[in-house]
Amino acid sequence: MRRKDREQSREFALKAVDECEYVALATINEDGSPYCVPMTIVRENDSIYFHAAKEGKKLENIRRNPAVSLACVSKNRTIEKEFTVAYESAIVEGTAAEVVSPDEKARILYLLCVRHSPSALENAKAAIEKELANLSVIEIKIKSISGKANIRD
Repeated sequence: MRRKDREQSREFALKAVDECEYVALATINEDGSPYCVPMTIVRENDSIYFHAAKEGKKLENIRRNPAVSLACVSKNRTIEKEFTVAYESAIVEGTAAEVVSPDEKARILYLLCVRHSPSALENAKAAIEKELANLSVIEIKIKSISGKANIRD
């Protein structure tokens, strides 16, 4: 990391993952070029999860090459008078794989609901049951994580 003065601990980076609204997920296309897409995620221990349709470019890329990277940014705000941005961030590198067990998929989908739709949990289990067969759930096992911040008062 070039800006060592902004480097943060692993715990800080995990907190940035947990607090970010969404992430940018980078996968590798068949020709070796990058493909990046915004995703909502949830983290549990050293795994990060997201859901997706059963088919699509990101899943094709993951099935062919499971190496992925995530860029997570939280608490960002522009400070116009200083020509800078205050932020907390994490970069994650990991290996992605589809979750196969229907029970595990449902459990993770519920975790996603708890994180992103906490006021609608009374409907979450019914929605999960309805859509479970139509969705893929992907686990990213964290290989490395780094945190960085430009914290301003």
